[in-house]
Amino acid sequence: MRIQVRRTGGFAGIERRAELDTSGRADGREWQALAERAVAAGRGTRPAGVPDGFSYEITVDGRTVYAADPSLTEEQRELISRVLKEGA
Repeated sequence: MRIQVRRTGGFAGIERRAELDTSGRADGREWQALAERAVAAGRGTRPAGVPDGFSYEITVDGRTVYAADPSLTEEQRELISRVLKEGA
């Protein structure tokens, strides 16, 4: 499973991207379950965020959804955080 996260917005407006491939990882099933829950709660269009808040584009195996602060679900927040931390 390929998971991509793109974060835009914020006070400085700096974009950040990361990607993670779960193939062959020992924790691949955990990633898959988390990604499925995060995508299920996403929107098909970009939501209106708050001033200086972050907006997110989450793509899992070619399916893209959108989310924005402060309305992230716990699963979205965890997935975004982990991909930005562990991904390349």
